[in-house]
Amino acid sequence: MGSMFRLARDMAELPGLNWLARPLYRLMFRRDILPRNSYCGVYESFQEACANAPKTRPVSFDLPEAGDLYRDKLDSIRDSDYPVIFWLERLLMSGQRRLFDLGGNIGVSYYGFQRYLAYPQGLRWLVHDVPAVIEAGRQWADQHDARGSLSFSGSRDDADGCDILFCSGVLQYLDFSLAEMLRGMREPPRHVLVNLTPLHPSRTFVTLQRVTLRGSGIANCPYTVSAVAPFVAAIEQLGYTMVDHWESYGRHLRVPFEPACLIDCYHGFYFRRD
Repeated sequence: MGSMFRLARDMAELPGLNWLARPLYRLMFRRDILPRNSYCGVYESFQEACANAPKTRPVSFDLPEAGDLYRDKLDSIRDSDYPVIFWLERLLMSGQRRLFDLGGNIGVSYYGFQRYLAYPQGLRWLVHDVPAVIEAGRQWADQHDARGSLSFSGSRDDADGCDILFCSGVLQYLDFSLAEMLRGMREPPRHVLVNLTPLHPSRTFVTLQRVTLRGSGIANCPYTVSAVAPFVAAIEQLGYTMVDHWESYGRHLRVPFEPACLIDCYHGFYFRRD
């Protein structure tokens, strides 16, 4: 079905059919009959995207189903995780012990990375997410976190004073930027690891993403894409140096009828504050 949909979508975007296909695509998006990770529309702000989202679904992950989104990923990692593991191993060996996992769901990276990293004594891996996901994470940890190193927080303010701030596949869903979060801290982390972040060569915009679980839509979330240079500059202005940058071509983003918004890879970074 997915390949047939892509073929029909590509044909519909041909000159002469665009005027008919665009409203039809929006209707299909609103009626929740598109494939997973479908995108719709381009907006100037997070708030504008929320205002234009279909009313049939929530615009956030704060719902019980969100705790099940990545259950099948707890024993595996993605290609894009290898640079993170490379740097995280060195940071843990150098004595860093307090890690704040922004938007870490039920601790997906914590469980997935433990096959590749020797977690040291005293590690405190603190996950922040929405309330429904935090509750699911605590219940799962009661049965599956033998080390007892994983905990959860309902406030991003608890990142203040951490050694490592870790953001994987989350910045695009937030109504604030990473630089804004760092700027608001009394004691910003020395190390910031970013992974699976969609960045455009030159444009900043917001679209809507259809989030699905087992083929059924559960939310239509605003999805923010920043331009690469301003994203990096905003963090460097806070005293950070970009130590490493990697691109993950296993992920791309295409907003139908918006060719200028095409992204052919996602990005990761290691920033260090000197």
